[in-house]
Amino acid sequence: MAIRKKETFTRYDTADYLKSEEDITAYLDVCFEENDPALMATALGHVARARNMSQIARDTGLTREGLYKALCMDGNPTLATAMKVANALGYQLRLVPLPH
Repeated sequence: MAIRKKETFTRYDTADYLKSEEDITAYLDVCFEENDPALMATALGHVARARNMSQIARDTGLTREGLYKALCMDGNPTLATAMKVANALGYQLRLVPLPH
């Protein structure tokens, strides 16, 4: 009788797959196209974790814990927080006219 080896799995984390600036930009573009504020906040959180959440917290003047809370799927960051995070990541939030 063969003894089964116990399989272990790691939790999936999008931040682990955001390796290059091209990956990050493409990911943010796709998430923004969904027009879902919760998804966009979560996407900013994924990128912040990929880039170093502690550094993003220092750059924004916000706490690391506060950023984790605001930038999760259940979070509800203020526009000011989203703008600070985007800025710290090297992006800006812009309003552009919709195509007619």
